[in-house]
Amino acid sequence: MKKLLLATTAIMLAGMANAEEIKMGISLGFTGPLESMSPAMASGAELAMKEVSDSGMLLDGSTVVPVRSDSTCVDAAAATAGVEKLITSDKVKGIMGGMCSGETTASLQNVAMPNGMVMISPSATSPALSDLPDDGLFFRTSPSDARQGVVMTEILMEHDIKSVALTYTNNDYGKGLADSFAAAFEAAGGSVTINAAHDDGKADYSAEVGALASAGGDALVIAGYVDQGGAGVLRGALDSGAFETFVFPDGMVGQALEDNFAAELEGSFGQMPSSEGEGKDKFVALATEAGFDGTSVYASEAYDAAALMLLAMQAAGSSDPQVYKGKIMDIANAPGEPILPGELGKALELIKAGTDIDYQGASSVEFIGNGESSGTFREIEIKDGKIETVQYR
Repeated sequence: MKKLLLATTAIMLAGMANAEEIKMGISLGFTGPLESMSPAMASGAELAMKEVSDSGMLLDGSTVVPVRSDSTCVDAAAATAGVEKLITSDKVKGIMGGMCSGETTASLQNVAMPNGMVMISPSATSPALSDLPDDGLFFRTSPSDARQGVVMTEILMEHDIKSVALTYTNNDYGKGLADSFAAAFEAAGGSVTINAAHDDGKADYSAEVGALASAGGDALVIAGYVDQGGAGVLRGALDSGAFETFVFPDGMVGQALEDNFAAELEGSFGQMPSSEGEGKDKFVALATEAGFDGTSVYASEAYDAAALMLLAMQAAGSSDPQVYKGKIMDIANAPGEPILPGELGKALELIKAGTDIDYQGASSVEFIGNGESSGTFREIEIKDGKIETVQYR
């Protein structure tokens, strides 16, 4: 018996010796034009990290510690400096982020790639990221805006809207989405009367609203931020009566839209990357139990981004980003046993046993070429002062 106890103790100590404290970065715009969305996104990622940590199954009992960094969403220099600190000072093993397309591109090219760091963004949707050389280090759990432009066109045509004025926030996200949408809308027979940028951070948007009103259209498409310039343009357009119908892509679909404008937007509509089904339902229930809103924009995609990196570590048998990066596509796609939120401990056990998994997660993850998410979209409409779901596409 004594020899058996000694042997068991030795095995336990050997396992503990291989365990490590794995720090994981979270780079989001905790300040800036999407600051109202960031808390739930961070909570989503941290929920996955806690679930994995609590299971005790990751790499011989390793624990996971989140480290937050404020990307500001729009300041590439600040985002890059934050990511550099995460990598060089905090010694993270992966980064859930960035949040907005421009700062994500800068952080990836200037810091993550030179340091061999994996980044999985839940929300950087610029089509330019699709073809960016990334050495297999970059993935995203939300679909490209090339797809959103097509979906938005389909919704507009179903509403029998054939002409629109279009304004976009003057950055990579806004321009990429505006160009993708304009191309899709015009190819479908629609007319874009004006395609004009607006800058964030201004006190007055009357000049921009005046130009949009002069151009006219059946609706105004605002490819902006609900906490920044997009809100300013919307307020100006409402106050002047320039448009009656508004179309909102993902950057405008948030709680702030409902809180500040919804009572004035009856019948307006839009879309955002989101999913439905058992995975999303399970995530929302877990989020509610954890004290945050799981229906918030990109919260589910953030959970999935964090989960994928940790599961890939298990599959690779290493927390080294240069080693586990090659396992992310395998973990995310069929064949394998489907894995949903709340099942990360089970997934880690299956991987350790040599069983293939198909991580579907909270947002129905399926990667196509270059770490792209195929994605689904939630169509919304403003009804009785509330953002209501119409359908999923």
